[in-house]
This record gives sequence, C-alpha cells and structure tokens, in this order.
Amino acid sequence: MSVFKRNVTFTAACAAVLTVALGAQTQVTAPKNKYSPGDDVKLGQEAAQQVEREMPVMRDEEVNSYLNNIGRRLADSIPQEFQHPEFRYSFKGVNLREINAFALPGGPMFVNRGMMEKAHNEGEIAGVMAHELSHVALRHGTAQATKATPYEIGTIAGAVLGAIVGGRTGSVIAQGTQFGLGTAFLRFGREYERQADILGTHIMARAGYDPRDMANVFKTIEQESGPGGPQWMSDHPNPGDRYAYINQEARALRVEGGTRDTRGFPDVQAHLRTLPPAPSAEQAARGGGRNPNTNTGTGTTGVRPTPNRVARPDSRFSSYTEGNLFRVSVPTNWREIGGNSDVTFAPEGAYGDVNGQNVFTHGAQIGLSRNETHDLATATDELIQSLGQGNPQLRRASNSTRGTLGGQEALRTSLTNVSEVTGGEERIDLYTSLMRDGTLFYMIGVAPQAEYGDYSSVFSKVVRSIQFTR
Repeated sequence: MSVFKRNVTFTAACAAVLTVALGAQTQVTAPKNKYSPGDDVKLGQEAAQQVEREMPVMRDEEVNSYLNNIGRRLADSIPQEFQHPEFRYSFKGVNLREINAFALPGGPMFVNRGMMEKAHNEGEIAGVMAHELSHVALRHGTAQATKATPYEIGTIAGAVLGAIVGGRTGSVIAQGTQFGLGTAFLRFGREYERQADILGTHIMARAGYDPRDMANVFKTIEQESGPGGPQWMSDHPNPGDRYAYINQEARALRVEGGTRDTRGFPDVQAHLRTLPPAPSAEQAARGGGRNPNTNTGTGTTGVRPTPNRVARPDSRFSSYTEGNLFRVSVPTNWREIGGNSDVTFAPEGAYGDVNGQNVFTHGAQIGLSRNETHDLATATDELIQSLGQGNPQLRRASNSTRGTLGGQEALRTSLTNVSEVTGGEERIDLYTSLMRDGTLFYMIGVAPQAEYGDYSSVFSKVVRSIQFTR
C-alpha cells in the first residue's frame, strides 16, 4: 500500500526499578542489558550516519553550537553510576518544524528546529534534551533489544533508529517496510519513559536548570503542536500524572547554581526567524527525507511499484511457515518479502523501493506488536492510532467486528487511506488478535479501492488459513 507508515508504541515486562523514599529524590536503576556499552556506541554511530543521509540535519554553526553548549552541560551532569566513558555525545539540529527530539544509543542527539522555536525558555529545551540523554545513559535502546525476540528484531541498528526517531520521519529513515515495522520494536514503554523523566530532572538540577521546566515543556508540546497531535508525545507515551510527579521530584532536588536562560536562547530563536521556514516531516519525506537547504541532495531511489501491471490473486494457494510462530496460505502468485519484524506477501508489480523504503500497493502483511494493555479493542485502537501518525489520511471505514483468527478471538476493522504511489484511495482490512503473552498479532490486507472486490475475499481466506504454532 504505497508508502503507508507504521509506528507502534509498546512495552514488555520491564526490569527497570524506581524506588521512592519520602522526602528524598527517587532512586533510578538501569534495566538489565546483555549488550556492552561498546555495542551501544556501534549501533548509535551506524544509526547517526543514516540520520545524516536521510534527514535534513542542520549545518548551521550557531544552532549546533548552542545545542552543544546545553548538551555538554547536561552530559557532564549525568550521575557517575550512569557515566559511560565509551559514549560519544554530540548534539545537532534538524530542520523540521515538528516539536521533536531523539537520541541514539551511545550519544548522538538530534533536536528539531520546531522544538527550539516553540520553547518558552532554555530550560524547556534542556528538559527535553535531559530526558533524551537519560534514555542514552540508562541504555534503554539496547535494554529493550535485550528483551526482544529474534522475530521482533531483524536489523537492530535500523530498528533502534526508527524506534527512537519515531513518527513519520522515523518511518522514512528506518530500515523496514512502508509501515515502518522495523521501527516499532525498540520504542520505549511507559516505565522507561518514567525513568527518563526522573533521571532527567536529576541531570537538570545538577546542571543548574529548574527541573520544573521539564514538566512545563510537556504542556508546551501539547499546546503548540499542529494538526495530527504532538509528535514528541506520540513517540514518548505518557506514564500518567507526568506533570505532577516531575514537579514532585523537583521539590526534592537542589538546583546547583541555577540559571533559567543564557543569552544564547533569545539569540538562537532570533537567528531561526531569519531562516526559511522549516518543512514538515511529511514534506521532507516526499523530498527523499532531505531538505534542499542542507545541500545533501534529494531524489527517489530504487524501483517504484507498478500497480497497473499487478495480476489478480491466483485461485491456488501456497503454504508458508514463519519460524515457530504461525503458518499461513496465500495466493501462489504472491511473493514473500521479509522485513525486520514482519512478513509481506505481494504480487509482482505491487512492491518496490521508494525513498529507501520497501512499499507495496496490493497484498498482505503479518506481524506482531507489543502493547501496554491486555484488552484487544484497546490494543487495536492503539495500533490504528500509531498507523495514523504516519498516515494523516488514514480513516476508519467501519466499527470493528468480532470474529476469530487462528482459533482465537479477533477483531476485523476496515480502514481507508490515500496511496502515495497512485494518489488514489485504497482499502485496508485490519485483523487483530491477542497472543497469550499479550502481544498483538495482526494481518493488514491492502488493495486499491477499484480492485478491492478482487481482494476482500482473498484477505478473509488468508486470515482463515492462519494457524499459530507457538
């Protein structure tokens, strides 16, 4: 289905620990991690190179110098138990108007121009950076990889990158399918978010920033975000009562040599106002993920799907077994296309490469998504909401109906979208079911509206053929 983006937030059972002592600051313990700090650095550097190639990273000395001044101050204030000598912290701006920021394992951090433009003071910028820095210091990216199954992670570097970048831009730069499924399996859950909030307040106070600015910035993000909702908060699920517990934590901290702003804050905002308006992530995606002002080049790579040449589904079916997870039967003229965390079945002419992403206009995709609830309807709604983050024209065509999938309770939901390959409307059949461990199993069938009549019964037959093997 064209360049349909997929981003899902989930959390597995967390090994992270937060202990609160009355009248004292909260103690934070890093989660278990089978990777070495050197692995974080390697993954982060590989991902950072991809960011440099695929995103409109700013080459503006004034912007990057300002971010480095804040970033170094915060990095030097990371508590000793979370200091990793191997890490290479760096801080750069990204010429996108969405309010967002992300940090990669081992230290590279990128802050959207929209974040700097919408902040009310330097403390708000520092608050977001301290939060992202905490994810790095606590090594949440590789900690999440430690808990993931081989099916959930194909190319870890691509998954780490897309997961931490998140949103539509994450889908553009991640190595996965057009749904960005390779981006989904290292997204931070609510417990890791709470950890990053708490450690972030500690870092801010040690660096001389008022931790209450971290709480305030979440309100800024909600109030200042444009259509489609707040980008940063869609990538960083709210653990609940965030504003309250951050302010409570702030009351237990002593700000060392505090300063709310430096002269650099109004200067950098004034400088940004002299620049051409920043593009949206969607505009950057359509331009190959790059901004012409960065002189990094634009263009589309690979072979685009040719939907006008797509053959109708064969009446004969072939059986496929995916690891120890499931078996499925699909039309014999559909090819299996493996992803980082999913498998796609599509006919010739219906799949290709657009802007470095595998895309398809006809066919089916099957995968798993971890979620924060054991309620099927809620988990399905969260999946659809995540799909909508990268697909502003995605709409429900009907309410979900109940059925079965692999002998388990399931929901079927009809959606519509506008194809970025053909520009025409496409129909999506979404089937979801909860596995015993709470994982959401899904199958997404996609076809152009005009050809949906040839595909709807095929999608139903594919779903009826699914058998779970674990």
